[in-house]
Amino acid sequence: MELWLHAITWSIIGLVVSALLTFSVCQVARRFGFVVSPRSDRWHKKPTATFGGVAIFLTVTLLSFSFLELNSDSMVILIGSTWLFLVGLIDDIFNIKPYQKLLGQIFGALLIIGNGLVLNWTDSIFVNSAITFFWIIGITNAVNLLDNMDGLAAGISAIASVVILFTLVDVGQLSEITLISIFIGALLGFLIFNFNPASIFMGDCGSMFIGFFLACSILVSQNAGRFRSILSVLAVPVLTLFVPVFDTTFVTLLRKLKGRSISQGGRDHTSHRLVALGLSEKKAVLLLYGLAVTAGGLALAVLEMDIFQSIALISLFMIVLVFLGVYLAKVKVYEEDEKEIDNALFTFLIDISYKRRIFEIFLDFVLICLVYYASFTTVFGSIEEDEQKWNFFVNTLPLVIFLKLVAFLIFGIYRGIWRYTTVKDSVKFAKAVLMGSVLSVVAIFFLYENAVFTRSVFVLDAILLFIAVTASRLSFRVFRQLLPYPIVKDARKVLIYGAGDAGEMVLREIYNNPDLNYLPVGFIDDDETKQGKTIHGLKVFGTNGLLSKVCKENQVQEILISCRKIKPENLQRVKKFCKSENIALKKAELKIENIGFE
Repeated sequence: MELWLHAITWSIIGLVVSALLTFSVCQVARRFGFVVSPRSDRWHKKPTATFGGVAIFLTVTLLSFSFLELNSDSMVILIGSTWLFLVGLIDDIFNIKPYQKLLGQIFGALLIIGNGLVLNWTDSIFVNSAITFFWIIGITNAVNLLDNMDGLAAGISAIASVVILFTLVDVGQLSEITLISIFIGALLGFLIFNFNPASIFMGDCGSMFIGFFLACSILVSQNAGRFRSILSVLAVPVLTLFVPVFDTTFVTLLRKLKGRSISQGGRDHTSHRLVALGLSEKKAVLLLYGLAVTAGGLALAVLEMDIFQSIALISLFMIVLVFLGVYLAKVKVYEEDEKEIDNALFTFLIDISYKRRIFEIFLDFVLICLVYYASFTTVFGSIEEDEQKWNFFVNTLPLVIFLKLVAFLIFGIYRGIWRYTTVKDSVKFAKAVLMGSVLSVVAIFFLYENAVFTRSVFVLDAILLFIAVTASRLSFRVFRQLLPYPIVKDARKVLIYGAGDAGEMVLREIYNNPDLNYLPVGFIDDDETKQGKTIHGLKVFGTNGLLSKVCKENQVQEILISCRKIKPENLQRVKKFCKSENIALKKAELKIENIGFE
């Protein structure tokens, strides 16, 4: 508790100093014209003060050198981070070439490695040094790339720093605790002015300083920390800085596949794609904050887990992220994305999640393993330390996997298309899971006569596997419900007349077919019992007296009639209204016609 009070105290001091310095830098930048103007490859829409990184840098260095007794590790981190701050500052002023910035990063990384700070992932000093070299440069650039939306880089870095603080408090390294606490305060003080809508940007001097400092802080926390398994040694650093790692990997892969420059700025980052889906900038940033907190919590949990528990939890996390990455990759962020991309590899990577059966079988393989392991650990607790239970689990797992995959094949699990999964499909999933579980129990009973196993394991296994399989097939539909639908540029705002089955079908057709160029804003219906309700998040309005107000508030350009039967007097009233308000009136119909053979 004393260490936490110490950390909180220095964080508050850092926050106050940083806020004062950030305000001062913002005023000076505006006075002397140090502002960033809007550009096509940038996200902000108005000139904004820059050099906010100066405030972050001064807060950390002035407080550290003035009040702390720095050890050798902390000193070399501050010296290296100062060097990267200067490289970034030169870039902000003179706009130097990417290779010149890379040279500066290389020098900083060599300075750190030369002083013995490395990731101890292997028994080879050379290999560890090489891994550390790429780690420092990679994280530095990842944070630099992440600085693409108000409050994003500073907020994510603050969350990662808190995770590092937890690991340092756990081992009681006072000097490093104080330094990272000041750093957290500096980021939070800057974030007051940088969160949406931002009044100041950090610039490359800030993002490179922050990225380098975080990368090196991970080295200190890992060398000082306690790890229960080799997996935690590998996973904790990556999970701590997961959002910049994920975003950089995601953007690099898609840009490479689409033939765009990796080093050039752009509006195709994870945050930009979330906004393209319809989230506000603030909500997109908060969503990524949530992802960073989740990954950071997972990193701390891995520290307390055995290797197999860690593998299970991380595998589940990665499955969710694969689905999210595939979903976001389909979002169009450039005009040329409207055109079909002639790239077989890109198409394979984007469509594999719901069209390629190999992926589905591999996914079910992983789910079966995770669920079977989760069932054992839920019933028995840790099974790694019980030789009898562990051997039984390991010996029966291949048989369980084989029989359950056979059951899935028999019931046609791999013949469906995920985006059209319905409740009827869930019945099929339940039958397949039940058959696989029954086959597994019977086979184990006959093959392992002397083995003692608890029926509750297989009951729980069946329940969890059904949930996992169903959730995986509904993943894209879930994402489409949790995240807004992509906003079509210059789409016409439309009200759907008829809040019934036909209206819901028209809404789905609009969402599934962007070429219609519609943006639904709600429903209208004559039935008073439906008014005030919602369908897929859109409100149902009434037609009597409120239609004019609804259309004006939502800037409606068209009314689309979905119901097949509408009272003539109601139709005439809507026609008259649309004519007076200059609103287009159309009717959506589903027709089945005999086209003949001539």
